[in-house]
Amino acid sequence: MERIRSSISRFGTWFERVRERLDALARRYPTLYSLRTKLVAPYAILTLIIAMLGVYVITRLVSSSYEERFDNQLVEANVVAADGIVRLERKQLSVARLLANMQGIPEAIEMQDRDLLIPLFNGVALNDQIETLGALDTHGRAVLVLYHDLDTGDVETFSGDDFSVYEPVQSVMNGIVDNRGDKYVGIADSQWGPIFITTAPILGENGDLLGILLVGSRVETAIVELKSQALADIVILNEEGKLVSTTLVEPEGGFDLLELAPLSAREAGFQSTTVSLALYGREYEGIYSPLTLRDESRGYLGVIVGSDYMLNTLSTSRDTFSLIFTLGTMAVIVLGYFLAQHVARPILRLRAISQAVAGGDLEQSSGLDRSDEIGELANAFDIMTMRLRERTEEAARLYSETVQRNKELADINTRLQATQAQLVQSEKLAAVGQLTAGIVHDVKNPLAVIKGLAEELAEETDADEFTRQGLQTIRESASRANAIVTDLLKFARQSTPEMQRRDLRDTLESVHRLTEYLLRKGKVVLLSELPAEAVMSTYDAQQIEQVLINLVTNAVQAMPEGGDLRVSLVESDGQAVIEVQDNGIGISQENLLRIFDPFYTTKPEGEGTGLGLSVSYGIITEHRGSITVESELGVGTTFRITLPVREEERVNQEPVGKKKKYAAHSGR
Repeated sequence: MERIRSSISRFGTWFERVRERLDALARRYPTLYSLRTKLVAPYAILTLIIAMLGVYVITRLVSSSYEERFDNQLVEANVVAADGIVRLERKQLSVARLLANMQGIPEAIEMQDRDLLIPLFNGVALNDQIETLGALDTHGRAVLVLYHDLDTGDVETFSGDDFSVYEPVQSVMNGIVDNRGDKYVGIADSQWGPIFITTAPILGENGDLLGILLVGSRVETAIVELKSQALADIVILNEEGKLVSTTLVEPEGGFDLLELAPLSAREAGFQSTTVSLALYGREYEGIYSPLTLRDESRGYLGVIVGSDYMLNTLSTSRDTFSLIFTLGTMAVIVLGYFLAQHVARPILRLRAISQAVAGGDLEQSSGLDRSDEIGELANAFDIMTMRLRERTEEAARLYSETVQRNKELADINTRLQATQAQLVQSEKLAAVGQLTAGIVHDVKNPLAVIKGLAEELAEETDADEFTRQGLQTIRESASRANAIVTDLLKFARQSTPEMQRRDLRDTLESVHRLTEYLLRKGKVVLLSELPAEAVMSTYDAQQIEQVLINLVTNAVQAMPEGGDLRVSLVESDGQAVIEVQDNGIGISQENLLRIFDPFYTTKPEGEGTGLGLSVSYGIITEHRGSITVESELGVGTTFRITLPVREEERVNQEPVGKKKKYAAHSGR
């Protein structure tokens, strides 16, 4: 009772110090001395005092009782484990006596007859559930060692192993007989792990030593049985305090946590030692006592029990007090409710609304209709929020208009750039066309004269072989030059498209038929993707065929080893989109900027004039469409043609800049 009064007095002193510090903080930080604090703090402090007193009483009164019960349980578990060791020792001694007096065993050991020993040992091992039985000669070497696996029932036999190093075997070999008899017990290491062994001599009629019997049980098997009896984990240490075996799984810090220091081990040899351990993130308590075998200490027997349940019990006691604390808290809530209802609640609501408005939510309203000072404050706040909302909406409207106008300007700028590019390309075609028309006829006549003279001179009979070959070269070169000039003449001719409303699917199918041989020869597989419904547009079928044939031809030439050619037609946003995609060698980025220029080609010299794509560009532009290209080296090239599909979108008039249509068919 005196202790309780002293504790209450100390708590009162501590409470006064806390109150003084809170007052100092309130003066230094006014926000801590708020209305909520004034209303809630007295009740919270009262509740805290009650809770602390309850925890103290429960902890002091209950914890001591559970600690005493836990210590008794630990001691009882140690006694049960020690009794289990004694029972194991007696069992092995009983089996050793049985074998020592069994007929035939002395003779078999003396003659080292394994065949006679095996059935005898096997029967005893199975009947008495013994793991290890052995017969040793007088030098401690195994005549027969039988190992019986209790888990699987398998039996193994060995011979020739040296057991003379084990103390119980040496004692029998040396003929030691003390007041406990001539049988010895100990712990030894083996190929099956540590084992409890019991040895007994086999004596002849004259009392001479014929051999040694060995009965053993694995320490691991024994302590598992002890764990089930003691309801605790078992630890076996040797005489130096080092671990022999345990039922515990190796903890994160290793088994060193379970071992005793040499000084502690010596102390434990005379009395029990209690230890506290932290294993697997849990708290454990253990007790170590001497491991007595044949009335001699052979090591240390430890019993480890988790102490979590005791802590859990204390926690449960605190939970009981929590109920008392909850009831006290409810009383605080009831007392504070009326004050908060009239004073704190409207002020706290105004604070929450202010924070929401500061966060951007201008749709807030206090909803307070009061005639006092708080009502006037709420009304002023609502007026302020309304005006702020009106100004914010006006700013948002102006910003939206600005963004929309910027988008419109960007769209106009994009169309302007596209129109400028078309004008530049059209001017290129017009300039080349005018230049070509002026020089083609003047070049064709001299070429015809050169070709004719070469043919006449070749017919002369007195010309030698070298001369005839030279004339043949002149004639072929003139023919090739004449073909190029002819293409230039076609390029220079103006052609007025015959515009008719047709189904683009029919034109694509016609292109497929015209290029069928070319595709087959080039080992190219055509993948045609045409819609099920008609795609109508106003265009010149012959000119569009010319463009598509030129693109297909270029695609085949771009796939010298063959490949796949995809030709597709779709209608999207009032436009017919035709794509010609190959998986050929592709076009470099620097060449993509010039492929529509007249006389520019990426083909080897003599295989193209570079007019095909220029003419195609002019044809598509004349049809109020567009042609674009995408390509990547080693991946392939895609040409995309767009044409208007509505009748009103096609205007039958001269395009801007008076672009001309040139009928030529050539490579890229």
